[in-house]
Order: sequence, then structure tokens, then C-alpha cells
Amino acid sequence: QVQLVESGGGLVQPGASLRLSCAASGFDFSRYVMSWYRQAPGKEREFVAQISRNGNGVNVADSVLGRFTMNRDNSKNTAYLEMTSLESEDTAVYYCHASPAIGEGGTYWGQGTQVTVSS
Repeated sequence: QVQLVESGGGLVQPGASLRLSCAASGFDFSRYVMSWYRQAPGKEREFVAQISRNGNGVNVADSVLGRFTMNRDNSKNTAYLEMTSLESEDTAVYYCHASPAIGEGGTYWGQGTQVTVSS
């Protein structure tokens, strides 16, 4: 059974930091590019960040550039989203996503974890 389980969300004040975790099971984690997306109420789901299979390459969306980054621990089958200087605009449900190399199969989504930034 394939699972992606997000954790680490919560209610924080502007300027705070959070680390979200995505725990994977049921597939070969090290063969998958891992990403984070988010969706705020009334808005479409948007890309946040992506990390390469070996963890050496990270891409982040312009909206979070300089504030968010990703890392991963393949020995623990876990990917992370490191968030700093959180703003009210970061309030959303954050989803973990796993994508294989081209031609190796389909992708997987987690159920999401809520991040609320409010004073």
C-alpha cells in the first residue's frame, strides 16, 4: 500500500518557522522526485518546491524564494519542507507529491496538512 503522510502543520504567528514532513511507504522512495504543493481557500493548487532524487537539487516557487527550501533523508523515506518568515499568504493546505522518472510509473499525493499563519 502506497502512502504519503504529511505532518508538522499548525497555527503560527507571522514571522515564525515550521518544518513539514512527508513520510513515504510502499514504493522505492529514492527513485522519486519529491515536491510540495499548497492550496488556499478559493484558489487553485500551486507548486511550492521540488527536490531531486539524491537531494542535491532544489527548486522553489518565486512566491517563497528565499524563505522556503526542501531537503530529504532517503534512509528514512522522508522529505521535508523548511519554512521561515511565514506570512499570512502562506496559509494553505500543504500537499506532498512523489514523481518517478519518465516512463517509470505514476505519481502519488498525500492527504495534506494545514498551515495557518495568523496573529
